[in-house]
Amino acid sequence: MLRALVRALRPLQWVKNLFALAPLVFAQRLGDPQSVVRGGLIFLCFCAAASAVYLVNDLRDREEDRRHPLKQHRPIASGAVDPRLATATTLLLAAVSLTLGWHLGTRVSLIIVLYFLINLLYTFGAKHVVILDVMAVASGYVLRVQAGAEAIPVSVSRWLILCTIFLALFLILSKRRHELLLLRDGAGAHRAVLSHYSPAFLDQMMNVVTASTVVSYALYVVDDDTVARFGSDRLVWTVPLVLFGIFRYLYLVYQVRDARNPTETVVTDLPSVINIMIWGGVVLWLTAR
Repeated sequence: MLRALVRALRPLQWVKNLFALAPLVFAQRLGDPQSVVRGGLIFLCFCAAASAVYLVNDLRDREEDRRHPLKQHRPIASGAVDPRLATATTLLLAAVSLTLGWHLGTRVSLIIVLYFLINLLYTFGAKHVVILDVMAVASGYVLRVQAGAEAIPVSVSRWLILCTIFLALFLILSKRRHELLLLRDGAGAHRAVLSHYSPAFLDQMMNVVTASTVVSYALYVVDDDTVARFGSDRLVWTVPLVLFGIFRYLYLVYQVRDARNPTETVVTDLPSVINIMIWGGVVLWLTAR
């Protein structure tokens, strides 16, 4: 049961919490031990918070998940994890997250509370409202970045915030499209809001946020404040890597048939992993100079 409980926490999804470390990197605080420790704590804080949210969602939707071709294998839906154990684990993780947030400061703790509130609203209502559902999930990425900035603390570029918003929407809309095509005519029965979407509608929204993501990132790296902070405009050379990452993700969404959602696929896609590592290495090298 312990192994099943760990699966229920969805540790592969913790990669999303790396958004909380973006301010640490782009504010050039990697050389400051205190900032690194606080960055690590905010990462752990969101790992605990996100897993608690996943457990709440799985407890709430376990009956619907049992009728889903993939979600029926989730630990709670399949019966591998007792709901009482899941509930106790949820409370423990929420307490850990809130305690870490309080330790990192009042503003961080308020962001954590807001993160929980938005996700509870999503689980118990907003997930059924078209467009609002994806925007609610996207807000979690922005809160991660903002919490990461408050933990250090540093200010966050407006372009970085915009880039986070668009990238989050891109990832979530891709997931919705994947679900819609996977479930086809039965999509609405498994996730009611999917009956309000269509592949064409999702494609249109993805076109908007894809372009917006690249443009906002490009504007960030050439922004006067960014150039002044790093003393160089060399971050512009990371734009091709971002383009490759976006294009590769679109390739996985449109050209590769995989039962897993795109986020899970990309972390096991070798070209994507190599590209992310190169991008991260280049960014670290340029920001450390």
